[in-house]
Amino acid sequence: MKRVRINLEQIAELSNLALALHRAARGKRCRDQVSRFLQQAERNLNQLARDILDERMPYGDFRSFIIHDPKRRTIHAACFEDRIFHHAVMNQAGPTLERAMLPVSFACRPGLGVHRAADAVQRHIRRFDWYGKIDIDSYFACIDNGILLAILMRRFKGDAFEAQLQRILACYNTIPGKGLPIGSLTSQYFANYYLDGLDRLLDAMPQVRAHVRYMDDVVWWCDGGQQVKIVLQRVQEWLTEQRQLAIKPAWQIQKSKHGILFCGYRILPGVMGMSLRRKRRYQQRRRYWEHQYLQGLITPVQLQTAYAAVHAVTHGTDSEGWRKMNLLQHPAPVV
Repeated sequence: MKRVRINLEQIAELSNLALALHRAARGKRCRDQVSRFLQQAERNLNQLARDILDERMPYGDFRSFIIHDPKRRTIHAACFEDRIFHHAVMNQAGPTLERAMLPVSFACRPGLGVHRAADAVQRHIRRFDWYGKIDIDSYFACIDNGILLAILMRRFKGDAFEAQLQRILACYNTIPGKGLPIGSLTSQYFANYYLDGLDRLLDAMPQVRAHVRYMDDVVWWCDGGQQVKIVLQRVQEWLTEQRQLAIKPAWQIQKSKHGILFCGYRILPGVMGMSLRRKRRYQQRRRYWEHQYLQGLITPVQLQTAYAAVHAVTHGTDSEGWRKMNLLQHPAPVV
């Protein structure tokens, strides 16, 4: 694939920044930081353009907070100006990375996503007898910035753009030279592309009949358990040597007929169930909105809208029976 040249003028071009502003502000226009920016959008975009050309972007201001979804994660949310800048960069670079990746990677990609990944996993467990499943230990925190920059520059060219990527990566480190901030748009693209080489390794191995990756969760299928072990050993070696990453100890080698937990689904050959994690999330969100209604903080119409959002947690699953039982055990308030 031919390397693509990106220069700072392309990123700073006002039409590109206007599109970036639209994407960064989508669904967030009522937030103080966003509304203040929008009040003088033209002046602020012109200032952003100057700062990009003067190599002062990103500003590197983060707001940190903790979520439990389901496990504890520290999110580093960039300031609004940096979020616009990230969108402006990925408007130019994103399509190139998208074309470069294999269709077995489902995270943060247009037309794919978690539901498509789960469907692909179910198709494969119906066809192939054994699978191996891994995920990476502290993935975002352990991404090596030097390796990441080198593999990105296999797709791009231009000293100015390389220096710009270095400035983005330098804004956040867990330890010197390591880590990407969870919560940044550029991190999603970069972390996804960091394991494209693993996709290509698995795609080239004759023992592997199929595989699916969702960010750092990887599952592959073989005709026998011994073949899965051989692939696992090669994957471990590649991750250590090529990406300086380690697999979590809880890897799996299992017969497909016993099913698999993947992306919050309990997937069996004939059933797409909800994992315990997804069930807990459904119940927590239901209780939260019902509590808001009982406290008089939202209207009946808003409660119905919230129920629709809660129900989205079950999308694509065979969960009607479980939801009926849940409703009997925890009746909804009378509206």
